[in-house]
Amino acid sequence: MATHTGGLTATAAVRTRNLYRSFTDDRPVLAGLDLTIERGEFVALLGRSGSGKSTLLRALAGLDQDATGTGDIEVPEQVSVVFQDSRLLPWQRVLRNVVLGLEGPGAKAKGKEALAEVGLEGRERAWPRELSGGEQQRVALARSLVREPELLLADEPFGALDALTRIRMHGLLRALYERHRPAVLLVTHDVDEAIVLADRVLVLDQGHVRTERRIDLDGPRDPSDPRFAAIRTELLSALGLDSPRTTETEKEES
Repeated sequence: MATHTGGLTATAAVRTRNLYRSFTDDRPVLAGLDLTIERGEFVALLGRSGSGKSTLLRALAGLDQDATGTGDIEVPEQVSVVFQDSRLLPWQRVLRNVVLGLEGPGAKAKGKEALAEVGLEGRERAWPRELSGGEQQRVALARSLVREPELLLADEPFGALDALTRIRMHGLLRALYERHRPAVLLVTHDVDEAIVLADRVLVLDQGHVRTERRIDLDGPRDPSDPRFAAIRTELLSALGLDSPRTTETEKEES
């Protein structure tokens, strides 16, 4: 497998060609996957357990070097990742977590600005243990955005949050996306979350993209809207489910 940063077109942020990933000699997790994500596009990735969602995300992030694989991956220079666990360093205060690895005299100023963007102005000197789960995920978003990524990879970043906090985080992520316009790949098990946030939803099955649905809803996306419900039913059917479920689908390991 080869990862490149220079072969992308002016419009593409991600391009994979014939991407094959396997962890054993059994069935491959990704089987000749072709994928393009445009610059500034928000894509959500759905799929059953074992369909390869998180494997694809880790491949794009360069985090699964021990897996065997072939094919080409092209990504931009600046890539950030947000995980379900905020992965904050407990021995570092909030601002230090945000600017970790950044250099230069302007790093702290950028970190404070990023914290203000996620609603945590004034919490720079707090310890991670003093924050709620939602606040910790806000810090994780700030840490990703302060690096001005061209591509943001999000692996179920709200999966551990309660339903109300999750809804608030949806609004925050969409607002930050509109302001910064990175390309986004969001891995989720939640069909409604995918419809609320994404421009395009992909359903991964047996290592291939089996379904692609552009979300052509104007304005705020209301789950009670009949058009929203129709898209939900279509995507649930693609996942092998016959009837609509509640907003939060079953959480399983990818």
